[in-house]
Amino acid sequence: MLNDREHFRIGPLRTSCYVYEGDGTRPISERNLRIYYDADEPVYVPEDVRRWRQEIEDEQRTRAVAGRDRRWNHPRFAVETIAVTRSDEREDPIVEIRFSPTDYFTFLASQQLDRPFEEGESAGLTLREHYLEGQNPVLVNGFLSASFGANVAVVTGRDNRMLFSRRSATVGGNAGQWNSSANEGLSGRHDLKDGVPDLFGAARRALREELAVHEDDACELELLSFAMDTERHQWAAFFLAVLPDLDEDGLRDRWSRGIDDKWEHSEFRFVPAEPDDVLAFMLSPDARDHWTACGPALFQHALVRLMTRRHGDAGKGRLAVERAIGRAVAGLVVGDE
Repeated sequence: MLNDREHFRIGPLRTSCYVYEGDGTRPISERNLRIYYDADEPVYVPEDVRRWRQEIEDEQRTRAVAGRDRRWNHPRFAVETIAVTRSDEREDPIVEIRFSPTDYFTFLASQQLDRPFEEGESAGLTLREHYLEGQNPVLVNGFLSASFGANVAVVTGRDNRMLFSRRSATVGGNAGQWNSSANEGLSGRHDLKDGVPDLFGAARRALREELAVHEDDACELELLSFAMDTERHQWAAFFLAVLPDLDEDGLRDRWSRGIDDKWEHSEFRFVPAEPDDVLAFMLSPDARDHWTACGPALFQHALVRLMTRRHGDAGKGRLAVERAIGRAVAGLVVGDE
């Protein structure tokens, strides 16, 4: 069970993001990411939620027959368990995640968190009230955790710019909100590697499909942290991608020639990748009230990582960002007087 003070916040910018592991100072290496997956053991789904899923499937079939736009079902992954330990030598984080197979229609059914049950002992209670209220969100039933996104903060190396993307009005969730530079949900169709879900692969796919950053481009990709949007009960992995050979003009030139998923974003903003500049944008009137739940935490962790690399010291990197936060919030207070 979480209280409001455990959710990520910077001054007046309040979110429903709970940071489960990491703060940007120490990346989680790919070798310390332990993924378990049994393709033959689908996630358990309660009967009521199975009925809701069937309603969704029937509706989409009806829309298809009528020649209307429809949503396509596809395989996804549900988080059964997630746990963090430390290595013996350097106390580096080791993250173990156990996934089960699920699908998009089950995800849509489980996202009806405020829909009340109509039958049985839980009649009258909403899905949220029955399964989430008063519970540790990390430990609840796996069917609720059928969304796991790779969220990437991009920094261009040639001109030191951090990239912010605004979601278009046509996307399914968080339309019109500022978000990570690029993001993709783990897909059973695209993100299996050696038989298990591939988080780093999903991050690289996000860069390719949304920003035209390809596999052969130089890219320093680091996994920084794990978090959850507790309002929607959706997991996120935070990545930092530094592109040493690219700048804003080079990326915009690429986009002019086409992007696979251009429709997902309506606007891009490049900001100098310095704590004061990034925080000024994050807390600006244009952005402050228009963020996805976990976007601000991603970029704050990315700043910490960049400053840690610059100073060669985790404490100094974190402190540099904390001081910039203090200046940014103090500036808001002065501006309001």
